[in-house]
Amino acid sequence: MNNITTPKTAQTTIGKAAARPNYYKRKAARDRRAFLLFIAPAVFVFSLMLLWPLLNMFYLGFVEWKGILKPQTYIGLENYWRLFSDRHFHRALVNTGMHLMISMPGVMLPAFMLGFFLSLRRTGYRILRTIFFLPAMISVTALAMMFVGVYMPEGILNAFLSGVGLESWTRPWLGNPTTVMPAIILIDLYSGIGFYAVLFSAALAGVPMDLYESARLDGAGQWTIMWRIGFPLILDFFGVACILHLMWILLGASQRVLLLTAGGPGDYSLTLGYYLYEQAFKTQRLGYSQAIGVVIFFIGALGIMVIRQTTRRDYQQK
Repeated sequence: MNNITTPKTAQTTIGKAAARPNYYKRKAARDRRAFLLFIAPAVFVFSLMLLWPLLNMFYLGFVEWKGILKPQTYIGLENYWRLFSDRHFHRALVNTGMHLMISMPGVMLPAFMLGFFLSLRRTGYRILRTIFFLPAMISVTALAMMFVGVYMPEGILNAFLSGVGLESWTRPWLGNPTTVMPAIILIDLYSGIGFYAVLFSAALAGVPMDLYESARLDGAGQWTIMWRIGFPLILDFFGVACILHLMWILLGASQRVLLLTAGGPGDYSLTLGYYLYEQAFKTQRLGYSQAIGVVIFFIGALGIMVIRQTTRRDYQQK
């Protein structure tokens, strides 16, 4: 009975604590130190594994380095000046821009529409979800070899065109300067739409069906419900998915260029990601390759800022 704290006793205790000089300031300082102590390991790992290589990339852009075992020579901005006169870099920049302009809307918008359809949970949606996701489970190498069989002169695509009487349309798709980049981008559409559709369906699964039903009662059609209700509710997640795909185009898609064309014919399928790899590991111009990496970094940072600004939701009341 003696241990029971009455309201009067509690008020007295709080009053005494508050009366101590700088009590709340000391408490805030202790909390801050504890917070810093707990996050220190994560900050250390982040700095070691991510921040240090990023800073090192900027440094290497200012040196000439012709091999890991060879000395580095500081040359200032010479690598960057060389980029302005490098026609292969210009071609890689144009090809990467084409890839971004076609693949970003060509993947993300159909993926959202498919994801919305899956989120409605119609009959067979589980089977369809598995089918849509299957291309994402195929390794990059296997997928490239599969499309070699599609695009080769005696491949599936030319055989189909010949079979329907369109022999004039047949061509070596990966050996033609005008078709090589669209052929590579088409692989992105094939493997990316289903992957992001499953992600969008998972995000839309948290939307209450009552919202859709209320909209239908008000006379809204399926198209209106999809874009006026479903899309705004996952706009933040849509932005994150766009950022992931942007990073894939800038760096990851170079794997397909390496396996299918090695930048050819000529440099008509050269992209920034593949050109970085080529300069670093084939020609051993490591400093020059990191200058290309810096350009990719700023393109990616600009793209992320545009995507976040476009897809950001304002939760504050105006």
